[in-house]
Amino acid sequence: MSRRAQITLTPAEQLELLESERVVVVSSIGPRGWPHSMPMWFVLREGGEIRVWTYAKSQKVRNLERDPRATLLVETGTEYVELRGVQIEAEAELIRDPETVFEFGKELTIRYAEGIDSVEGDAATALQAQAAKRVVIHFEPVRVASWDHRKLGGTY
Repeated sequence: MSRRAQITLTPAEQLELLESERVVVVSSIGPRGWPHSMPMWFVLREGGEIRVWTYAKSQKVRNLERDPRATLLVETGTEYVELRGVQIEAEAELIRDPETVFEFGKELTIRYAEGIDSVEGDAATALQAQAAKRVVIHFEPVRVASWDHRKLGGTY
């Protein structure tokens, strides 16, 4: 068995990692052809699809309008023997519908805010105002690579 095959995460392990981590690094292709990488909060959807939201006028949105390809990275670990991660090559879909963006904003807020299970009242009003300036980016996975160096048991 190859080293690569030994360290690959199973689909269940990939899901567990994506659910437990809080930041995805989104890399798009910048205007000069260089990678443009930004850390983002995200929500995981059925089938391992990742969604983020960002300002409609952001560089990453302009990049994805020009070329919808993106690479997403979720990783963890400090020492080499602890490293594990998922890299997803994806096609980005920009969602601009204000109600969809607002509903996603609520979902994202609930995921990252401590101890809340809904967004109501003034908080919802503020979120609605933010949503008007934002888009949701839905990443459709095309290819996934994963690794978990812990599976090597400290040997290389």
